[in-house]
Amino acid sequence: MTFDPARPSFRPDPLVRGPQGRQKFYTNSRTQTEALFGAFQLASGDNHPIHYDREYCKARGHRDMLAHGLQVRSRARQGPASSRHIIGDALVGLLEQSSRFLKPVYCGDTLYPMLEVSELKPGRTTGTVTLKLTIHNQAGVLVCDGEHKYL
Repeated sequence: MTFDPARPSFRPDPLVRGPQGRQKFYTNSRTQTEALFGAFQLASGDNHPIHYDREYCKARGHRDMLAHGLQVRSRARQGPASSRHIIGDALVGLLEQSSRFLKPVYCGDTLYPMLEVSELKPGRTTGTVTLKLTIHNQAGVLVCDGEHKYL
């Protein structure tokens, strides 16, 4: 199944099955506005002009301000995902995460994150769940992927 930005990113029934019967959870889409760029700059302390100076960006071949990788990555997380209503208190905490930033994300781009259960490992008293993450932009281009592992 390929990503289609014309389809809503949040569905009333948050449980969607992937090709191997794995659970998929959508996270609400969000447009990366100037306000979000400014808030992330303030929170992260990253003051590189690639993230806030349009002329600097254009002089280097970018069409607009370039989003910080972690700003993009923050869109796909358990908190705002539809899965939090299903997993609930069973989720103890984040153990690890990985990310690959595949294409640039610019101010004004809309991001469509999704999480998919890729592994369940039972333990003696608890277990771990690994979620594959994908983030597409409004053109349907995969801009980021990675994994989360939760206790």
